[in-house]
Amino acid sequence: MNSDFLDALTTLEEDKGIEKEIVLEAIEAALISAYKRNFSQAPNVRVDINRDNGEIKVFARKEVVEEVFDPRMEISVEAAQELSVQYGLDDVVEIEVTPKNFGRIAAQTAKQVVTQRVREAERGIIYSDFIDREEDIMTGIVQRQDHRFIYVDLGKVEAILPQSEQMPNETYAHNDRIKSFITKVEKTTKGPQIMISRTHPGLLKRLFELEVPEIYDGTVEIRSVAREAGDRSKISVYAEDPDVDPVGSCVGQRGQRVQAIVNELKGEKIDIVHHSDNPVNYIGNALSPSNVLDVQVDEDAKSTLVIVPDYQLSLAIGKRGQNARLAAKLTGWKIDIKSLSEAEEEGIYDPETARVPGEDEEITKVHNEEEWIDQEAFDEEWEDSVSEGKDE
Repeated sequence: MNSDFLDALTTLEEDKGIEKEIVLEAIEAALISAYKRNFSQAPNVRVDINRDNGEIKVFARKEVVEEVFDPRMEISVEAAQELSVQYGLDDVVEIEVTPKNFGRIAAQTAKQVVTQRVREAERGIIYSDFIDREEDIMTGIVQRQDHRFIYVDLGKVEAILPQSEQMPNETYAHNDRIKSFITKVEKTTKGPQIMISRTHPGLLKRLFELEVPEIYDGTVEIRSVAREAGDRSKISVYAEDPDVDPVGSCVGQRGQRVQAIVNELKGEKIDIVHHSDNPVNYIGNALSPSNVLDVQVDEDAKSTLVIVPDYQLSLAIGKRGQNARLAAKLTGWKIDIKSLSEAEEEGIYDPETARVPGEDEEITKVHNEEEWIDQEAFDEEWEDSVSEGKDE
């Protein structure tokens, strides 16, 4: 080992961020192990690497004793004082025992240690980069898949997309570019393991942050997300500034902003509702696109009874109860839905005392198949079609 090796370590420190002193200490420790293994020596040795010229020396450490029982570990007082008169009883004497052919062993050992340290450092750097991106979104390229995972290249590392985190309506082909949500970053013996998801509600939230500048800069806040991946989602938004339309900001001109997210999620329908601290207004918005006649709130049980027109009962409940289920997840309230006729029969609906979502609330925009509609226009068109049917 010579000064060129030390220069190489300096370059390594600059390129990989591995401190030269840490590598040298690791080499010294590895050389002690190699010396013991190759020369069958006692464990009382020390290896020293000169930091200026790279010269390597091996020293045997012996304790000064009156009577020597193990010459590998001990040295007499007389022999120690021949080396230096300063040595006395119980001192430790270091005697150089560097073998002649130790240079070859040292070079091979140093190579192994440096290679290992570089690998560990690269893994550490990758882990440091990705641990900060946990619960963030990244774009990757699909590399391969098996019966359990899809492996996605994120640049420096290959991430794992488990089957349970894959969208049911989505197929993945080699070299497909997909956006995914980083759920977990773990250290393993083989390096950092990155777990990603396409079904996590956080993915929807991050996609809106990417597409809607008002959310990114904090003008509009995402208060809650409820998602059934691949089918339908609801997201509630709020703006402190009364002049800002949070729902309209997320929808974008002609629905362009939200349509980009729908396309990324392979057609997943998205309802964007206005958040309100008033549970009556909030639940009325969350049940869009249905029209709500009354919301009866039980604060203690954190539950509500919602009355809707007869013709909108199925719309409020949704296919397989999906609309009501997502609304409950979004608001955090238990929601029970009854039709107007059923509520009147049971005597639980009074039009004069009904609590209806406030007129000052923003109109909820709902992604319905291929276009964006407002709820009021939808209701008017539906009632007109019913009237025409009766006339005929």
